[in-house]
Amino acid sequence: MTENDPSAHDPAAPRHPETGQQPAQGGWAGHPYGEQSQPETGGAPQYSEPSYHAVTGADPTYGGQPANPWSAQGAQMPSGQTQQSVYPPPNSYGQPGTAGYPVATPPAPKRSGGKLLAGVALVALLVGGIAGGTVGYFTAGSSGPAGNALDAPKPAQQTGNAPAGSVEAVAQKLSPSVVELQVSGQQGAGEGSGFVISTDGYILTNNHVVEVAANGGQIQAVFQDGKKAAAKVVGRDPTTDIAVVKVSGVGNLTPVELGRSDDLRVGQSVVAIGSPFELAGTVTSGIVSSLHRPVRAGGSSGDQTTVMDAVQTDAAINPGNSGGPLANMAGQVIGINSAIYSPQSASGGGQGGSEGGNVGIGFAIPIDQARRTADTIIKTGQAVQTYIGAQVKDAPQGGAELGAITAGSPAEKAGLKAGDVVTKIDDRPIDSADTLVAAVRTRAPDEKATFTLADGRTVEVTLGGQPVQPN
Repeated sequence: MTENDPSAHDPAAPRHPETGQQPAQGGWAGHPYGEQSQPETGGAPQYSEPSYHAVTGADPTYGGQPANPWSAQGAQMPSGQTQQSVYPPPNSYGQPGTAGYPVATPPAPKRSGGKLLAGVALVALLVGGIAGGTVGYFTAGSSGPAGNALDAPKPAQQTGNAPAGSVEAVAQKLSPSVVELQVSGQQGAGEGSGFVISTDGYILTNNHVVEVAANGGQIQAVFQDGKKAAAKVVGRDPTTDIAVVKVSGVGNLTPVELGRSDDLRVGQSVVAIGSPFELAGTVTSGIVSSLHRPVRAGGSSGDQTTVMDAVQTDAAINPGNSGGPLANMAGQVIGINSAIYSPQSASGGGQGGSEGGNVGIGFAIPIDQARRTADTIIKTGQAVQTYIGAQVKDAPQGGAELGAITAGSPAEKAGLKAGDVVTKIDDRPIDSADTLVAAVRTRAPDEKATFTLADGRTVEVTLGGQPVQPN
């Protein structure tokens, strides 16, 4: 037998158990290690570019500006298609930007080769047949009656409370406080999630969930027990993707318990609750995958870019989960589910694609930031954005390079100049413009922060606050 002659026979090769013949090239017919299945299409595998988008259900259509890899929700189109919104890089730090809405189309599933699977199925059948014959032999030799699971009595019904610290316990505690928000307006309709934060009807959610209904639209809150109530927007902040709405005429509301996000640890267990694809009350679980992840998402074509200092999780989050709670195992809310990473198909973005789904990478707004913003909105009807008053861009050597400095701004008062490159804020490394924006926006106005520059200088900056004017 030669290496280059596949038709030659090897005397030492195995023979067929009945005919004594040696197998042709590739093994016996039907053998799992015989003919190998080939891909149904030729060429190298195709890989797709990622996009990040908010996780509401269907949302409105806005403009046709260029796609950005950090995108928001898709719009429910009459034909059943959806589209997604994105945010371009901000025009200036602390200044409004504009955005377009591309669509990420998930890649088509690939089919498995039939011949290889058929061979594996044959092996399974052969093993099952041998085992079946053995079992039959022992059964036939026994004089006792055959057992039947259908004749066995039902086990005792579950009673008592769920074990403390379990997913079940968190679901029981939080579910009555989570609502589905159905929204509509002149530019479209959609749905998302939210959660009750007060007995008098305040509900915390994402800006991108309710923005379509902000100017004369309608919002309906659907509670776990099936009750429905109209809601109105109290205030919203596109820069942090946070909004507060309020329902009236509904009694016995159960507010959530808010936790804290400044002591979260990577690897700790979390639970997400919301209404993915209009499946209200869906509960999923996972872990905290990463912290302080700068993420762009949310907002509409006329709103400022959202850059959040996100909590990353692998708990399943899908379109419709936006605005729902991410909780620790004590049932305390530690984040607001807001965006997901979704690979974009090779065909690219554009209108007419389908919504992305969970791939195990979701992002939530830290509850410490959301609590401060919501409190300001409820008390004043308006959010306040933390800022330094400087344009910012990625520095070629790493860090965030400052551009034009606004006169009278916190940056000018601290002595920062255009061209300065920020590499650290307090103990947090700054490797990009988005990281600087996220790090500043998570802090409160009037808070002091030490900026470390690339040339080794340190500058103390007293952060400013400015009202947010959503469109």
